[in-house]
Amino acid sequence: MTHEQQGSSRLDQILLDVEQRVDSILTQRSDWLCRKGCDGCCRRLAEPPQLTLPEWERIWHAFLELSEPLQRTIRARVETLRTQTHGPFSCPFLQHHEGACMIYAARPVACRTYGFYRSRDQGLYCKDIQREVDHRALDDVVWGNQDVVDLRLKGLGSTRSLPQWFRDGSMDSVTL
Repeated sequence: MTHEQQGSSRLDQILLDVEQRVDSILTQRSDWLCRKGCDGCCRRLAEPPQLTLPEWERIWHAFLELSEPLQRTIRARVETLRTQTHGPFSCPFLQHHEGACMIYAARPVACRTYGFYRSRDQGLYCKDIQREVDHRALDDVVWGNQDVVDLRLKGLGSTRSLPQWFRDGSMDSVTL
């Protein structure tokens, strides 16, 4: 198995574990706020997404499956993201009118954990979920552990921002 295949396999396991935690929360709480159309986190990113190579590979392949007009739109948005000096930032893959992700199946780990995970004493979620936490409405939730996810992602190699990956071009030219 090549190093790239190992990274992809380890990412697959991380994604499976995240999916299981998220599914557990959604099963427990059918009224959970995170759903299609709720795109506040996509519109108010604190920084451009930081991605490992295996995450970028998935995103790049999903991007190539999109129509040429969508690819041009996304590239223009990525360029805006690259030159933007302060947040909040908006995800270039967001379908603004639908509040949905154009590459949902390939979205990065950070997008999958946001709203469902905590890092030490800090929740990684929006103000709406924070309000529920403050009112003790989510005391029964077993949150995912973002610190463990971050440690596992670190094992996949260094990260680059989404605009950096796009700037560096296609997968053929990627080297870390």
